[in-house]
Amino acid sequence: MDEFFRANLLSWDDRAELHSTGVSSDYPIAKVIAGGSCLHELETQEIGDIRGKDIVHLQCHIGLDTLSLKHLGARSATGLDFSPKAIEAARRFAADAGTEARFVEAPVYDAVEALGDTYDMVFVSWGAIIWLHDIFRWARVASALLRPGGKVYLLDFHPQMRQYAVVDGKAVPSFQWRTNAFVPISFDEDVTYTGDARPLTHTRIYEWIHPLSDIVNGLIRAGLRIDFLNEHDIVAWKAFPDMREVDEGVYVLPEGHVSMPLSFSIGATKR
Repeated sequence: MDEFFRANLLSWDDRAELHSTGVSSDYPIAKVIAGGSCLHELETQEIGDIRGKDIVHLQCHIGLDTLSLKHLGARSATGLDFSPKAIEAARRFAADAGTEARFVEAPVYDAVEALGDTYDMVFVSWGAIIWLHDIFRWARVASALLRPGGKVYLLDFHPQMRQYAVVDGKAVPSFQWRTNAFVPISFDEDVTYTGDARPLTHTRIYEWIHPLSDIVNGLIRAGLRIDFLNEHDIVAWKAFPDMREVDEGVYVLPEGHVSMPLSFSIGATKR
């Protein structure tokens, strides 16, 4: 696992430097520094009123969603990420925005020890769990970070969509529905996903597909009650070349394409 972890960390350090210095609708830095939010309507509707809540954002990357949660009324917002470059950028953006937020550098599996606190909500969104080999361990971490009655909110790419790869410009089923923890899917990417033409120094990454059943059962086994499981036909990333943008940073399949779930969201409460 160390080999996979190190490769992903190096790649995400590269991406953090690019994302924090680039101009992309994926990361509206100026908007958040000005006191705004980069959360989509879907997230804000599903998490509901967060005023007065203490929230931890796991795998926060450069911290824009974390700061957005604070701007939307959270009493406190804490971000955790394994990339030192991402945490450095997040702290810089918080200072630029004049927003009080805590950012901690640690792998997600070490979050309980690194954070040393409990929260009203664990927030996880968009492209987080594909980097984790053990979804059941992730669920135990999320549960341990919650106070009784606290909630997990997870919004991510649908595992069915993640089974497809782009081959000759078309989406083709290419990967098994569940990835072996010790045999991840490997990719070499020369550039990051935002459209930034600057090259990545570290191109190799490793990913895992987790079926919905494992995600749901992981949360249940960790002592959480499932409040909702929703599937959506939108995604916050142009996953396939022919997708069309229907809102800022929100994409759907083109008309006439066979429909499929592109993302999913889960709400769960600690018993």
